[in-house]
Amino acid sequence: MAEEFLTLEQNAQATKGEAELVMKNQKKWLTAKPFMIGAGVTSLLILAGLLAWLFIGTQADNTQGMIESNGQEKLVKEALYVAMPRPFLFNLPGHHRIALVEIKVQLMVRGDEHDLLVRKHIPLIEDALLTTFSSSDLQSLSTQSGKDEMRQLALRHLQNTLQPVTGQKVIDKLLFTGFIIQ
Repeated sequence: MAEEFLTLEQNAQATKGEAELVMKNQKKWLTAKPFMIGAGVTSLLILAGLLAWLFIGTQADNTQGMIESNGQEKLVKEALYVAMPRPFLFNLPGHHRIALVEIKVQLMVRGDEHDLLVRKHIPLIEDALLTTFSSSDLQSLSTQSGKDEMRQLALRHLQNTLQPVTGQKVIDKLLFTGFIIQ
């Protein structure tokens, strides 16, 4: 009987120790719970943002570069800009003086293929532009409309010069990025 009492007392102490251990674990869980909830919410927000970015990015990529023409969609290649390596410097006679003109030019092309073609033919392009620019007169280049006419004339001259060499229209736009008359 004494042994039975001793065994019951040991079981009670073991149960009491287990109960204390369970209580400690519950306290740890309660203090860790807000952190775990915060980490879970943060993870969900990051995942939702990533999914939204992927979905919206995919939608934007599908519509970017598409132009509707006569009910059909066609792909428009990315616009790239090719800067001429040097500004164009030339003299223009005026009424009472000779003016020095400096024009910096960039060419807008569509796609990498046209970019490479333009870079390959820079000497031909420089010659065509210098010929066009030096044939102008000082009075017309002094006005905005004269500069716009010169830009359009230079673009047509470039396209006509490059068409036989490349077999295609490679330059979409000619831009004056610097224009000085002294």
